[in-house]
Order: sequence, then structure tokens, then C-alpha cells
Amino acid sequence: MQASNTIQERVHEFLQQYPPFNLVKEDELRTIARQVRVMYLEPEQVLFKQDEAAHDYFYVVRQGSVRMEIVDEKGMQLLDVCDEGDVFGVRALITRKNYSSTAIASEETLLYAIPSSSFAPVLQDNQEVSLYFAAGFAAGASALRRTMSHTHKARVWLRRERNKAPLRLEELVKIAAGNNLLACQPDTPIRLAAKLMTEHDSSFILVWDGQERPVGIVTDTDMRKKVVAGTVTPQDVVSEIMSAPVITIAPEPAMADTLIKMIRNRVKHICVTDDGSLHSKALAVLTEHDLLLAQGNSPAIMVSEIRQTKHIGILPQIRQRAEELLLKYLEQEVKISFIAGVITEINDAIIVRAIQHAEEQLGKPPLRYCWLSMGSEGREEQLLRTDQDSMLVFEDAAAGVVTAAKNYFLQLAALVHEVLESCGFSKCPANMMAGNPEWCQPLSVWKQYYHSWIYAPTDQSLLNASIFFDYRPVYGDFGLSSQLTDNIYESISKERIFLPFLAKNALRNPTPLSFFRNFILERGGEHKDQFDIKLRAMTPLVDAARVLTLQNKVVGENNTIKRFLKLAELEPQNESIYKEAAVAYEIMMRIRALNGLRNHDSGRYIKPEQLSKLERQTLRNTFVTITDIQELLEVRFQLSYIR
Repeated sequence: MQASNTIQERVHEFLQQYPPFNLVKEDELRTIARQVRVMYLEPEQVLFKQDEAAHDYFYVVRQGSVRMEIVDEKGMQLLDVCDEGDVFGVRALITRKNYSSTAIASEETLLYAIPSSSFAPVLQDNQEVSLYFAAGFAAGASALRRTMSHTHKARVWLRRERNKAPLRLEELVKIAAGNNLLACQPDTPIRLAAKLMTEHDSSFILVWDGQERPVGIVTDTDMRKKVVAGTVTPQDVVSEIMSAPVITIAPEPAMADTLIKMIRNRVKHICVTDDGSLHSKALAVLTEHDLLLAQGNSPAIMVSEIRQTKHIGILPQIRQRAEELLLKYLEQEVKISFIAGVITEINDAIIVRAIQHAEEQLGKPPLRYCWLSMGSEGREEQLLRTDQDSMLVFEDAAAGVVTAAKNYFLQLAALVHEVLESCGFSKCPANMMAGNPEWCQPLSVWKQYYHSWIYAPTDQSLLNASIFFDYRPVYGDFGLSSQLTDNIYESISKERIFLPFLAKNALRNPTPLSFFRNFILERGGEHKDQFDIKLRAMTPLVDAARVLTLQNKVVGENNTIKRFLKLAELEPQNESIYKEAAVAYEIMMRIRALNGLRNHDSGRYIKPEQLSKLERQTLRNTFVTITDIQELLEVRFQLSYIR
């Protein structure tokens, strides 16, 4: 009896380490542990077969590993390998349908078999456990891959249920729409508009037409700058001082879209309309204060501080606050696309302020120019403070003028690099920065660079392409960037061999798993026994997204997640794989950022033992997408014929 109790205690201690059992009440888990059956499987022993009737148990791997295989029109395929703590065979629990795959022990394996009848009441009463299974986390790789997007949403929901937000933005929209919207016609006297704003204690009054469509907005700022300053008189009409056009959004907006739109347009009021456009009825106006209520801490304040500060030395402190905001967002499971958008706006504001500071020091630029960010910042994916990757393009001029201008721009770049380094952005070890004379050139030279890379795709050219094709204008004359982009796409359309070579280059990093289930780790050096998530997992997806968007002539979209989502629209036949790739990359960005914040570094190198069971399981399953995307590239560009 004592031995039996000891076994039950060991089962209980083991189960409570892993999801979903760590979500089960203590007394319920002990009851389940008493009914667990311990099973031993020899290597290659089959536990159940595809199409076999579901058992009365579902299984947890205690020790060893179990392969999940399926036979379809392509033959035998490996779906997943379940190791310690993994749950499988849940059809007995969720549905009485036959098994969709075969389970085979890869080595000597111990299993815990849990009676479905005992666990069913927990599944029914515990919403978190139910959602866990419904999301597909424990149903094997096939279910994981089919429902990865839903799974991510489920995890977000779980986290939010435990950390309730004070107020959602859509609730604020409903509240604002439920109040009488303060609005007037364009011919309303300014004096009357000011009186209405005072009576309603409002910082704005919307200006709309006869069909209640927004045509402008008058704010406290407009009153101060234009009326009090004497530009117009109180007897004039509001159309003389209103800000137009109004920035609009659709009802029930995403916090990300609303906040980033407000930051980018430098406004403190945004109008909600029937369809999100200026051509439909106005429903409500949200203010920056509303967003502060919904968000708790607005990054708009940081961006405003950066733009307005006269003391460049304060920038490092603001960027540190952004790091704290990043951690908060990650802990609250805020969507990565939103986090990346916010951090990009903050980073861009710092770069712009640094450039303005350099111009103040050096005087007016001699020629029109454009500062472009590259790499992760160019793709709007730089969550942590990693390398500075940049390039500078300036307009063509006479030789003597170009020489003097280049000297000015190199000095400007050097000052910018210093400011960014003080903010925690290290200089690029490969010197891929605007301060390098090679990457500070007139437009004509940049066109020659890209022409040579496209028409002579050597190893170095392809390396340069992987860096310099992900640029994004941040400051200056964006027209120079547009001219360069147009020239690049024209060259690619004429030289058809370039994209296949670029696709071949995208296959240089295969799926980062060794013999089914172990991460490929660094063999030596400073990062021995660590996993390089950037090189082995993220770069293959970045490279694939780049070459596929170039092939589809998708202009102006560098972000890897957005690239895959755009590809899903353009190629409906591959919609599933592209959406899976977008979610996989989002998961990788999140795990890397958390790792970097935990270890106070770039997050690139991960110690596998620092990952939770759920993180390891989730990350491992995203690697399947890398294989699928690379197979797509191989077939599309016929890479087997390229040597």
C-alpha cells in the first residue's frame, strides 16, 4: 500500500509540471493520479494504429519518445515526435472517432495512461483545460499545424483572463458613440464652436457635412494657434481653422491599428465612422486620453518626448523605458505585430531625432538625401536593441559637389551612430552602416550596386541582397528611396536568373532539428550548446518571404509577417502554409525577445534548458513550417537544377 502511494505521488509530481495538468485543481489532480496506469513500450512497439478505434485512455510520455506517423497519398509521413511531458492520443478524450495517426515508440518508453472517463469532468468544468485541448496544443503536430493560429489566440485569451485589462478599446468606442457626438457644420462661427466646447468640457468639436460625414476637426490647439494668436477672428467660420482631413478608423478597431495610426499621423483625436472612411457617417471621436485609459501606458507619450526634446542626452532613458514597455507587452501576450509597430515608431523617432541633431551640428545638408534602415529595423522587427544596419542615399550632382556632399553625410552618419550607440544599439560588426563610405553613396552608385548584385549573383552578391533588399526610408527625401526601388524591380524583371539563385540561397539553413526532436546546437565557441534562433529558425523564413515577395512584385512591404499574409492573399492555393509561416515567425520573435530580456542581450542564442516545456513544444512545431516553405521554393524555382 505504501509503494502504491509512492507511485501515485510520483505521478502527481510529474503531471503538475506540465500543461494542461498544471491548470487542474490540486485535489482533482491527485484523484486522477490514483487512476493512472503506467505502461512500458519496447523500441518500435506500436501503441495504436491509424484508423484504429480510440482507446479508453489518452497518454503522457513519462520517459522516452513516441513517433506520430500517418499514411496518406504521399506515403508514410512523420507528423511529430512526442517526448517527456507531451500529451497525445486525445481522441479518446475529445471524440470517439478512430485515431488519425499511428503511435510508435522510438526507444524504450514509459507512458502514463490516463482514463478518459476520469478526466472528462475536469474537461467539462475547467475552461482553461478545455481551451488548451481545443486549441490543439496536446493533439500532436498535425492538429498543431492546422490550428496554430487558433492556438495562439487561445493562449492570448488565457493570459488575458488572468490579467484583466482595465478597459478595451472597443468598449471605449461604444461609450463614446453612446454619448452625443459634439459636432457642427463647416459654416458655424468659431465663437459658437468655442462656446459648445466649453459647455461640454470637450477638447474638440467635429466638423461634418449634411450627411454627418467628417470633413474636419477643431481642437483646443487650433483655437490657441489660430484664434488666440490672431490669425482669424471669432466671427470667422470653423472651416477656416479646422484640421483636415480627419484621421478615421472603423468601429471596433484593433488597439494596434488605432494607436499606431495616431502616432504616425501625429494627432490626438481620431474619428470612428461606419466603414472607417471619410465617406461614411461619423459615430464617435476617440482622444489620446481614451487610448491612455485603454492602454495604461501610451507609447505615444514616448514618441512625443523624443520628437520634442532639445537635449539629446535624454534619449537613452526614453529607450530604456521602451524596453520596459516591451517586457510588459510580452508578459501580457500582446500581439507581436502591435508590439513591433510600437517599438518601430519609437526607434524611428530616435533615429530621426539623432539625424536632426547631426544637422544642427553640421548645418544644412548640401544635397537632398534619404536615411534608410536595413535588417530587422528595416523590416520593422527590431524588438530588442541589436545592431545598427543602415544606408544613406543622396541625389546625383557634379563630381566636385558629390565629393563634398559625401564628406558631409559621412560626418552626419558618424554623429547619428554615436547617438544610437548611447541608446543601446551597437554598431554593426560587419560595418553595414551609413557611416561606412561604401554605403553612403549618390543614387546612381546605389543603382549600379543593385544592378551588379542582380546580374552577377555571386555568393557575396547574394549575401548583400539578403541585407540590402530589406531597406526602409526613415528620414529625408523618400523619393530617392522610391526611385531606387523602381530601378531594382525593373532589373529583376529583366534578369530572370537572379530570383532562383536568391531562392537557392534561402535554403542554406535547413530545418533546425536533429533526428526528429533535438534542437541543433552550436558545437563550439562562446555559444557552445546554445540554439541560434536567428540563423537556424528565423532567417530561413525571412529569406523565403523576401524572395517570394520579390517574385510577386510586392512593393513597399518588408515585414516578414506582413509579407507572408500578403502572399496568402496573392496565392490562395498556398494560403494555409503562408499563414502558418506568419504565425510561426511571430512565435519565434516572441521567444527571442523574451530570451533577450531574460539574459540582457540580443536574445539570439537560447539555452534550451531555459525554455519552458510549452515554449520548447511550440517552437519545435513551428520548425515544420520551415520545411514546407523551403519545399515550396525548391519546386517553384526548380532549384534541383541549380548547382
